[in-house]
Amino acid sequence: MNINSTVRNWEKDTTPYPEPFVEVIDESFKRYVLGNAGMERLYTGSRWTEGPAWFGDGRYLLFSDIPNNRILRWTEETGIVSEYRNPSYNANGNARDNLGRLITCEHLTRRVTRTEFDGSITIIADSFRNSKLNAPNDVAIHKDGAIWFTDPGYGILNNYEGDRSEPELPTAVYRIDPSSGAVEVKATGLVRPNGLCFSPDFTHVYVSDSGSNNPNAIYVYQVSNNGDSLAEGKIFTETGEDSTDGMRCDTDGNLWASAQRGTNSITIYNDSSALIGRIYLPEVPSNLTFGGHKRNRLFITASRSIYSIYTDATGASLS
Repeated sequence: MNINSTVRNWEKDTTPYPEPFVEVIDESFKRYVLGNAGMERLYTGSRWTEGPAWFGDGRYLLFSDIPNNRILRWTEETGIVSEYRNPSYNANGNARDNLGRLITCEHLTRRVTRTEFDGSITIIADSFRNSKLNAPNDVAIHKDGAIWFTDPGYGILNNYEGDRSEPELPTAVYRIDPSSGAVEVKATGLVRPNGLCFSPDFTHVYVSDSGSNNPNAIYVYQVSNNGDSLAEGKIFTETGEDSTDGMRCDTDGNLWASAQRGTNSITIYNDSSALIGRIYLPEVPSNLTFGGHKRNRLFITASRSIYSIYTDATGASLS
C-alpha cells in the first residue's frame, strides 16, 4: 500500500472534525464553545423544517415539516426520524407548556392547539374579536402558564404552507390567559412579527420582525410584573443583511437567533445587544432550541434538515 497516497485520500475525502463552523467575535463567547464538538446533520429530506421542541422525558425532538404537512420526531437514543403527526395542518411553531403538553401553531387551520396527554387535540385560539387569526407562527410559554404567539400571516400568503387567503386582522403578538383562556393582543406595529422568546427571568420578551428591512431588527419589550402586559417595544439590535426568525435565550441571558439570507448562521448576542459569536450553517436556518440531558445541545432547523451542536451554554427553556 502506498501510504502517501492513502494520506492524500484522507485529506481529500475526510471533513475536518470539528468543522470550522463557529466564529468567536467577542472573547466572552469562548466560554460557550466546546473545542472538540462539531456540527452534525441529524436528518435531511424535508421541504422546510421549523418549530423544534425538545421532550427530555422521552429523549426526542419534535419539529415541523410545513409544506409536507407533518410533524416529525427525531429520537436521541436511536437517531431515527419518524412521523409524529400527519396531517399536521401545516404546523409551524411548537413548544411545551408548563405541564409538558405540546402547543402548536397551525397555518392551515389558522389556530393554536394543545395536544393533551391522551393524544386528543384542544383548540386554544383560532380567532380574535370574531375575526379569524391569520396564520399563527411561533409560540413561547411564560412562567405563569400564559401562551404567547406571533401571527405574521405567512401561512396565508400562498398555497405552499397553508391556504392563500386575505388577512382579517393586523399582524400582532398575542397572549392566551392561563386562567380564562382569553386571547389578547399585546404588541402591534411590526410588519411580520415572527420568532419570540422570553429572557431567563421573564422580565423581557424578544420578538423578531422578518418583514421589515428598514431596518432588519430584533425588538425587545419589558414584561409587567404580573406578566400580562408589555411596555412599548424598542430595537434590541439591528441585524444588517440578516433577517431573523426563531430565537432562544440561555441561562446567562444571551440571545441565540437564526440569521437568514445574509450570513445563514445562528447569531449570538449578549443581554446588552452586543454581537459575540456566530455558528454557520450550510443551509438557511429557521429556528432553534436547546435540549439534551444537560440542556446544552443546540438543535437547529434549517431548510430541508436538522442540525445539532453541543455547546457549553445551558438553554433557559426546553421549548
